[in-house]
Parts: sequence; C-alpha cells; structure tokens
Amino acid sequence: MVRIRLKRFGAKKKPVYRIVVIEAKDRRDGRSIEEIGFYDPRSNPLNLRVDVEAAQKWLKNGAQPSETVKSLLKKANVYSEAAAV
Repeated sequence: MVRIRLKRFGAKKKPVYRIVVIEAKDRRDGRSIEEIGFYDPRSNPLNLRVDVEAAQKWLKNGAQPSETVKSLLKKANVYSEAAAV
C-alpha cells in the first residue's frame, strides 16, 4: 500500500517537511518513491508548495494520504472528500 505522508527535515526544534509518496511499511524518513511538495509549519504566512498534478495522479492511483497531509492538500485545493470517494 502506498501512502502520501510527511518526511521530516531541518535542525533540532526547527522542523521542515517534504510531502512524499512512500510505501506504507517504510520508516518515516526512509527512501520515498516521489517528492510532491514542501511544508514549513513555522512560517507565517503558511509556506506550502504542492505539485498538484503529481498529487492528483497518486490519489487517483489509490495512494492514501495521512491525516495531516489530507488537511494540507485541502488547504492547497488538491483534495476533496467527494473526489476521494
């Protein structure tokens, strides 16, 4: 099963995340299949970049987003509950 989830980067106490497509069994910072976005939770305003085409392609192919990534994709207008069902 393939998941879309966050991969942590950055220094201690200064996290920065990449939105990646990764095998569900792999560890959090393991080798990913594809990187589709970037998220910095400490920035104001929100620093969120998502490759919309890649994200939609993976969602159509059955990749399941984590809860956090699902909310980020909604903010980026990529994910909607109606389209996911």
